[in-house]
Amino acid sequence: MDDQTKIAVEAQAFRRLLQHLDDNKAVQNIDLMNLAGFCRNCLSKWYRAAAEEHGHEIDYDAARKEIYGMPYADWKNLYQGEASDAQKAAFAESAEKGG
Repeated sequence: MDDQTKIAVEAQAFRRLLQHLDDNKAVQNIDLMNLAGFCRNCLSKWYRAAAEEHGHEIDYDAARKEIYGMPYADWKNLYQGEASDAQKAAFAESAEKGG
């Protein structure tokens, strides 16, 4: 696979990941963190860092809008629930282990 094709394939896979996350809004960020070690906010930070590596300044809120498909505050109000005690405990345990 040549470099341009690889970039196109990676971009398509990334867009599919974003679509999958958008289709599954019930999956909370804390669940993603606890199970996979990353969440939508992590993707936003990675997106911002990649843009900056390519010479494009983008602030965190703009990056989150790219990942969430809307301003984060709107997404949070519409879809983000309060984390349960069990979710918080799993997150704390993961953080202690360096996850």
